Amino acid sequence: MVARLLLRAWPRGPAVGPGPLCRPLSAGSGSGEYLQRSIVPTMHYQDSLPRLPIPKLEDTIKRYLRAQKPLLDDGQFRKTEQLCKSFENGIGKELHEQLVAQDKQNKHTSYISGQGFDRHLFALRYLAAAKGIALPELYLDPAYGQINHNILSTSTLNSPVVNIGGFAPVVPDGFGIGYAVHDNWIGCNVSSYPGRNAREFLQCVEKALEDIFDAIEGKCIKT
Repeated sequence: MVARLLLRAWPRGPAVGPGPLCRPLSAGSGSGEYLQRSIVPTMHYQDSLPRLPIPKLEDTIKRYLRAQKPLLDDGQFRKTEQLCKSFENGIGKELHEQLVAQDKQNKHTSYISGQGFDRHLFALRYLAAAKGIALPELYLDPAYGQINHNILSTSTLNSPVVNIGGFAPVVPDGFGIGYAVHDNWIGCNVSSYPGRNAREFLQCVEKALEDIFDAIEGKCIKT
Protein backbone atom coordinates (compact mmCIF):
# COMPACT_ATOMS: atom_id res chain seq x y z
CA MET A 1 0.00 0.00 0.00
CA VAL A 2 1.31 3.44 -0.94
CA ALA A 3 -0.16 6.72 0.24
CA ARG A 4 0.99 10.17 -0.86
CA LEU A 5 1.03 13.54 0.85
CA LEU A 6 1.92 16.86 -0.77
CA LEU A 7 1.96 20.11 1.16
CA ARG A 8 2.81 23.51 -0.26
CA ALA A 9 5.27 25.43 1.90
CA TRP A 10 4.34 28.93 0.68
CA PRO A 11 2.53 30.54 -2.28
CA ARG A 12 5.32 31.00 -4.82
CA GLY A 13 3.57 29.16 -7.59
CA PRO A 14 0.73 26.75 -8.35
CA ALA A 15 0.06 24.05 -5.80
CA VAL A 16 1.47 20.63 -6.61
CA GLY A 17 -0.68 17.66 -5.78
CA PRO A 18 -4.28 17.19 -4.61
CA GLY A 19 -6.08 20.34 -3.52
CA PRO A 20 -7.33 19.29 -0.05
CA LEU A 21 -3.81 18.45 1.11
CA CYS A 22 -2.23 21.72 -0.05
CA ARG A 23 -1.93 24.62 2.36
CA PRO A 24 -0.12 27.91 1.73
CA LEU A 25 1.65 29.77 4.50
CA SER A 26 1.05 33.46 5.13
CA ALA A 27 1.63 35.59 2.06
CA GLY A 28 4.46 38.10 1.90
CA SER A 29 8.17 37.96 2.54
CA GLY A 30 8.12 37.77 6.33
CA SER A 31 9.16 35.00 8.69
CA GLY A 32 6.67 32.61 7.08
CA GLU A 33 9.13 32.00 4.25
CA TYR A 34 11.29 29.70 6.31
CA LEU A 35 12.61 27.71 3.34
CA GLN A 36 14.95 29.83 1.26
CA ARG A 37 16.13 29.46 -2.30
CA SER A 38 19.88 29.03 -2.77
CA ILE A 39 22.09 29.48 -5.83
CA VAL A 40 24.73 27.18 -4.29
CA PRO A 41 24.47 23.60 -5.62
CA THR A 42 23.68 21.00 -2.98
CA MET A 43 27.00 19.13 -3.24
CA HIS A 44 29.14 22.26 -3.78
CA TYR A 45 31.12 21.89 -0.53
CA GLN A 46 31.32 18.10 -0.53
CA ASP A 47 35.01 17.88 -1.48
CA SER A 48 36.02 20.38 1.22
CA LEU A 49 34.30 18.54 4.08
CA PRO A 50 36.74 16.98 6.56
CA ARG A 51 36.89 13.19 6.79
CA LEU A 52 35.42 11.88 10.01
CA PRO A 53 37.45 9.16 11.69
CA ILE A 54 36.00 5.78 12.61
CA PRO A 55 35.19 6.04 16.32
CA LYS A 56 36.84 3.86 18.93
CA LEU A 57 35.11 0.52 19.35
CA GLU A 58 34.70 1.15 23.08
CA ASP A 59 32.84 4.41 22.35
CA THR A 60 30.50 2.69 19.90
CA ILE A 61 29.79 -0.05 22.44
CA LYS A 62 29.00 2.58 25.09
CA ARG A 63 26.54 4.31 22.74
CA TYR A 64 24.96 0.97 21.88
CA LEU A 65 24.47 0.08 25.54
CA ARG A 66 23.04 3.52 26.33
CA ALA A 67 20.50 3.01 23.57
CA GLN A 68 19.64 -0.50 24.81
CA LYS A 69 19.25 0.31 28.51
CA PRO A 70 15.74 1.85 28.33
CA LEU A 71 14.54 -1.09 26.23
CA LEU A 72 15.68 -4.01 28.38
CA ASP A 73 15.03 -5.26 31.87
CA ASP A 74 17.99 -5.70 34.25
CA GLY A 75 18.59 -9.34 33.35
CA GLN A 76 18.45 -8.75 29.61
CA PHE A 77 20.72 -5.72 29.91
CA ARG A 78 23.34 -7.64 31.90
CA LYS A 79 23.38 -10.36 29.25
CA THR A 80 23.76 -7.80 26.46
CA GLU A 81 26.48 -6.02 28.45
CA GLN A 82 28.44 -9.28 28.81
CA LEU A 83 28.13 -10.00 25.08
CA CYS A 84 29.36 -6.49 24.30
CA LYS A 85 32.37 -6.86 26.61
CA SER A 86 33.25 -10.22 25.07
CA PHE A 87 32.92 -8.76 21.57
CA GLU A 88 34.95 -5.64 22.40
CA ASN A 89 37.84 -7.62 23.88
CA GLY A 90 37.71 -10.47 21.38
CA ILE A 91 36.75 -10.73 17.72
CA GLY A 92 35.39 -7.17 17.68
CA LYS A 93 38.83 -5.77 18.41
CA GLU A 94 40.33 -7.71 15.50
CA LEU A 95 37.54 -6.67 13.12
CA HIS A 96 37.84 -3.04 14.19
CA GLU A 97 41.56 -3.01 13.41
CA GLN A 98 40.83 -4.39 9.93
CA LEU A 99 38.13 -1.79 9.40
CA VAL A 100 40.48 1.05 10.36
CA ALA A 101 43.09 -0.34 7.97
CA GLN A 102 40.56 -0.40 5.13
CA ASP A 103 39.50 3.16 5.96
CA LYS A 104 43.10 4.38 5.64
CA GLN A 105 43.25 2.88 2.15
CA ASN A 106 40.04 4.63 1.04
CA LYS A 107 40.57 8.34 1.59
CA HIS A 108 37.61 9.24 -0.64
CA THR A 109 35.11 7.96 1.94
CA SER A 110 34.12 9.30 5.34
CA TYR A 111 32.57 7.78 8.44
CA ILE A 112 29.55 9.48 9.96
CA SER A 113 29.80 9.49 13.75
CA GLY A 114 27.91 11.54 16.35
CA GLN A 115 25.72 9.54 18.72
CA GLY A 116 25.21 6.71 16.27
CA PHE A 117 26.51 3.18 16.65
CA ASP A 118 24.60 1.17 14.06
CA ARG A 119 26.82 1.89 11.01
CA HIS A 120 29.96 0.96 12.93
CA LEU A 121 28.54 -2.31 14.25
CA PHE A 122 27.03 -3.10 10.84
CA ALA A 123 30.42 -2.55 9.17
CA LEU A 124 32.06 -4.96 11.62
CA ARG A 125 29.33 -7.53 10.99
CA TYR A 126 29.73 -7.18 7.23
CA LEU A 127 33.49 -7.47 7.53
CA ALA A 128 33.17 -10.68 9.55
CA ALA A 129 30.93 -12.17 6.86
CA ALA A 130 33.31 -11.07 4.10
CA LYS A 131 36.22 -12.75 5.91
CA GLY A 132 34.26 -15.96 6.46
CA ILE A 133 34.28 -15.46 10.24
CA ALA A 134 31.43 -17.02 12.23
CA LEU A 135 28.89 -14.41 13.24
CA PRO A 136 29.91 -13.05 16.68
CA GLU A 137 27.46 -13.71 19.52
CA LEU A 138 26.71 -10.01 19.87
CA TYR A 139 24.76 -10.13 16.60
CA LEU A 140 22.78 -13.18 17.73
CA ASP A 141 21.55 -11.35 20.83
CA PRO A 142 17.75 -10.75 20.63
CA ALA A 143 18.40 -7.22 21.92
CA TYR A 144 20.52 -6.49 18.84
CA GLY A 145 17.75 -7.75 16.57
CA GLN A 146 15.16 -5.67 18.43
CA ILE A 147 17.03 -2.38 18.25
CA ASN A 148 17.67 -2.92 14.54
CA HIS A 149 14.01 -3.61 13.82
CA ASN A 150 13.36 -0.25 12.16
CA ILE A 151 9.63 0.37 11.91
CA LEU A 152 10.23 3.83 10.43
CA SER A 153 12.69 3.87 7.55
CA THR A 154 13.11 7.25 5.86
CA SER A 155 15.12 8.63 2.97
CA THR A 156 15.13 11.64 0.67
CA LEU A 157 16.46 12.64 -2.74
CA ASN A 158 15.96 16.32 -3.53
CA SER A 159 16.49 17.29 -7.14
CA PRO A 160 14.68 19.58 -9.56
CA VAL A 161 14.36 16.63 -11.95
CA VAL A 162 12.76 14.34 -9.36
CA ASN A 163 9.14 14.99 -8.38
CA ILE A 164 8.94 12.50 -5.52
CA GLY A 165 10.12 8.97 -4.87
CA GLY A 166 9.65 6.17 -2.41
CA PHE A 167 10.75 2.74 -1.28
CA ALA A 168 9.44 -0.27 0.58
CA PRO A 169 9.51 -0.80 4.38
CA VAL A 170 12.56 -2.66 5.69
CA VAL A 171 10.53 -4.82 8.10
CA PRO A 172 7.12 -6.48 7.62
CA ASP A 173 5.36 -4.25 10.17
CA GLY A 174 7.11 -1.04 9.17
CA PHE A 175 6.68 2.02 6.97
CA GLY A 176 8.90 3.18 4.12
CA ILE A 177 8.90 6.97 3.94
CA GLY A 178 10.33 8.80 0.96
CA TYR A 179 10.16 12.57 1.47
CA ALA A 180 11.20 15.68 -0.44
CA VAL A 181 11.61 19.37 0.39
CA HIS A 182 11.40 21.64 -2.65
CA ASP A 183 11.23 25.40 -3.15
CA ASN A 184 7.47 25.70 -2.83
CA TRP A 185 6.24 22.39 -1.47
CA ILE A 186 7.13 19.46 0.71
CA GLY A 187 5.76 15.98 0.45
CA CYS A 188 6.22 12.28 1.11
CA ASN A 189 5.25 8.84 -0.07
CA VAL A 190 4.48 6.28 2.63
CA SER A 191 4.45 2.58 1.82
CA SER A 192 3.56 -0.42 3.94
CA TYR A 193 2.72 -4.09 3.72
CA PRO A 194 -0.92 -5.21 4.21
CA GLY A 195 -0.58 -5.46 7.99
CA ARG A 196 -0.13 -1.70 8.36
CA ASN A 197 -2.37 1.22 7.42
CA ALA A 198 -0.27 3.70 5.45
CA ARG A 199 -3.14 6.14 4.96
CA GLU A 200 -3.78 6.36 8.69
CA PHE A 201 -0.07 6.99 9.28
CA LEU A 202 -0.12 9.68 6.59
CA GLN A 203 -2.98 11.44 8.38
CA CYS A 204 -0.72 11.67 11.44
CA VAL A 205 2.09 13.08 9.29
CA GLU A 206 -0.29 15.68 7.87
CA LYS A 207 -1.46 16.68 11.35
CA ALA A 208 2.14 17.04 12.53
CA LEU A 209 2.99 19.28 9.55
CA GLU A 210 -0.12 21.38 10.12
CA ASP A 211 0.97 21.86 13.74
CA ILE A 212 4.42 22.95 12.56
CA PHE A 213 2.88 25.43 10.12
CA ASP A 214 0.64 26.84 12.85
CA ALA A 215 3.60 27.23 15.21
CA ILE A 216 5.65 29.03 12.54
CA GLU A 217 2.73 31.38 11.82
CA GLY A 218 2.22 32.06 15.54
CA LYS A 219 -1.18 30.37 15.63
CA CYS A 220 -2.59 28.12 18.33
CA ILE A 221 -2.05 24.44 17.64
CA LYS A 222 -5.33 22.61 17.19
CA THR A 223 -5.84 19.62 19.47
